[in-house]
Amino acid sequence: MAGKIHQSAPAGPERFAFNSDNLRHAQEVMARYPEGRQQSALMPLLMLAQSQSGGWLPKSAMDYVAGLLSLPPVRVYEVASFYTMYNLDPVGRNVINVCTTTPCWLRGSDAIVEACQNHLGIACGETTPDGLFTLREVECLGACVNAPMCQIINENGEYYYEDLTSQSVIQLIDVVTQRRQPKTGPQSGRKSSEPAAFSNEEKGAGDA
Repeated sequence: MAGKIHQSAPAGPERFAFNSDNLRHAQEVMARYPEGRQQSALMPLLMLAQSQSGGWLPKSAMDYVAGLLSLPPVRVYEVASFYTMYNLDPVGRNVINVCTTTPCWLRGSDAIVEACQNHLGIACGETTPDGLFTLREVECLGACVNAPMCQIINENGEYYYEDLTSQSVIQLIDVVTQRRQPKTGPQSGRKSSEPAAFSNEEKGAGDA
C-alpha cells in the first residue's frame, strides 16, 4: 500500500502543517478520546488536512497526520486509500459522486453516469479541463429507496440528489456550473422517501 501511494500520488507540497485554526481544531478532536486512544482521531484529522489542502491529500499531509498521532505512515495510507471520501489526487471545485451500487444500478445509474460523462466530456475518475468538475463512481450513498442518486461535494458542503434521470442530472450540473445551489433531495417531486405512487396520486388530486 505504501508503495502504491508513493508511486501514484502527485508530488504535492514537500511539507505540510496545520494552520493555527486547524491545529487548534485537531487538538480539540484528539482531546475527545481517552488517553492513549488519540489515534482514533485519524479520520476527522484526515478530513481536516484534506480541506486545508484544497480538497485532496498530498503525501506530506498524510505523513503529517501520521506524526501527529504517532502512527506508522502506512496505517494512514491504508485508511486514506480505502474510503472514497478521501482524494489522493487533486479534484475539481465540484466532485460528483454517482452511486452505482446494486439498488441504484437497478434503477438506471448506468444512464446517469453516461449522461454525466457526455455532458462534461470526461470519464469517471477525470476532471474537466477548467477544473470545475470531477466525476466518480462510488459505493452506496445511503438513499437506496430513492435510487438512482448522486452526491455533489464542493467548498460549501456535501449535497445529495435523488430520483435522478439523465435529464435531471444534466440540469443539476448546469445549475452548479452557474455557482448556484440546486435543491437537494428527490428530483422527481416526491416528498422525502414516500412511495412514488403516493406522490403521483397526490399530484393528480391537486391537479383535479
